[in-house]
Amino acid sequence: MNVIENRPWLIAELGKPLRVVSWALNRPGFRNADKIVWREVRNADLPEDFDVAGWFKAELAANGHDGSIGFLTSRDVTRFFQTAATVEDVTATVVATTGLSNAERVGLRGKPLRFGTINIAVALSEPMADAALLEALSIAVEARTLAVMDHGPDLSQGRATGTGTDCIAVAAPAGETIHAGKHTAIGHAVGAAVLNAVTKGVKDWMSEQTRGAGDA
Repeated sequence: MNVIENRPWLIAELGKPLRVVSWALNRPGFRNADKIVWREVRNADLPEDFDVAGWFKAELAANGHDGSIGFLTSRDVTRFFQTAATVEDVTATVVATTGLSNAERVGLRGKPLRFGTINIAVALSEPMADAALLEALSIAVEARTLAVMDHGPDLSQGRATGTGTDCIAVAAPAGETIHAGKHTAIGHAVGAAVLNAVTKGVKDWMSEQTRGAGDA
């Protein structure tokens, strides 16, 4: 995965069109795409009742990214972390940005919507069926949660488990592999790479708060 910084954009090039599953604002669900892109915003840029999806779609098209999977975040996109893990013959490559101003604890809803968030792109070398992509996505979510619980902020209700606006995309060549759980090389590689990237991001964000820098 080739990463290009062009703030306010961060572009993860997949090298060729891959099968991608996500709940991203732009092109959610199962899609084919060769890029996953981030657009940095400030909370003030997206006021209440603003057509965020329409604005974002237009921004993507104007910058040549209309066929991409698209994330929004108020995190400084230059503060990304890229990691990789290879297990047996499977490689997982991860790019993640981590902001926790919108931190939440699962099962509760205690804060208003903001755009400090965790956004993760995972690219896998193993050709996979859609069912395996979904299972790999669940492993990425679990790894994200573990990183936040191990190193993230405490809320009034307990330790944060993520944010209210996290988004994850998992990409792989289309294929026949149907299992990607924690007992497989795919699950092992995804979990290790995501845990590493988000742990670095959480520690970076927490350090900024201690220094009084940043608000994403």
